Amino acid sequence: MKRKLVRARAHGKVNVFLGVGQARPDGFHELSTVFQAVSLHDDLAVEAVPARRIESGPHVRGVRVTGLDAQKVPTDSSNLAVRAAEAVVARYRRRHGLSWAPALFLHLHKGIPTAGGMAGGSADAAAALRATVALFSPEYPPLAEEELYEIAAELGSDVPFTLMGATAWGRGRGEELTPVLSRGNYYWVFALSPQGLSTPEVFKKLDELRYARPEEQPHLDVGAVSKALVSGDPLAVAVHMHNDLEPAALHLMPRLRVAHRAAVELGALRCVVSGSGPTLAFLCRDEAAAEAVAEGLLDHNLAHRAVVAHGPVPGARVVEN
Repeated sequence: MKRKLVRARAHGKVNVFLGVGQARPDGFHELSTVFQAVSLHDDLAVEAVPARRIESGPHVRGVRVTGLDAQKVPTDSSNLAVRAAEAVVARYRRRHGLSWAPALFLHLHKGIPTAGGMAGGSADAAAALRATVALFSPEYPPLAEEELYEIAAELGSDVPFTLMGATAWGRGRGEELTPVLSRGNYYWVFALSPQGLSTPEVFKKLDELRYARPEEQPHLDVGAVSKALVSGDPLAVAVHMHNDLEPAALHLMPRLRVAHRAAVELGALRCVVSGSGPTLAFLCRDEAAAEAVAEGLLDHNLAHRAVVAHGPVPGARVVEN
């Protein structure tokens, strides 16, 4: 293999609908969620340096992070992009009996918030899967899509969707995906917070709230929101947006309530917490309305940062090889 650099791009997600069932024996919760990939994205460059032959130990020998929240992103083996690249290299080495593989260096440029409920880390993993396969593909057959999705599911619940993109119904931990027909474009404003929320802590708080209010049942039926997405009417979609995690996220970060309550006054159709939060997702009628909502959030000091995005968009893909 010659020295080579591959660039890949992956997008963040919004949960248009997120229903959370009871905790399973394995500690995870059964989910019923409708994902939509949005235009906020991360770019990942993976460089292979064959002059540095790695026979054992980690193949990723350097990680550089720039862009949004760069200081919050780990650069060690806990980074999902690192784990994804290592998983692909391990597959090729086992399959083809390779005694060594080249050292890899990763440069990640962030555009998706970290710990914001938009699957930024998962998107990085999906980009790393595509880029690392592309590094090996000229000399070896590429891994099958089914195999990539298998690796993605092992890495994390949201990684398979960021690999797929577009709009999909997720079940299980969110990794069991069925494409959902979605007509038209949807314009979103994401109100970003300077602090993140721990996903396990949000699920733990949800369990506590449900224990205190056993009469409240999970919302797991995605039929109405799926039908709305087919219509292409953002107002119809707004009516059926929902997030079972929202009460827990707002309980852990009460200051989000002010911006959440101001959604309609600012001109949005609806606001929900994105995933496990703390990012707030405002669905808007069109791009002009989204720009006005973003401006209003900032003018009233309701968000640390507000960004406009649209969806659905494709899943992770190689952009330069």
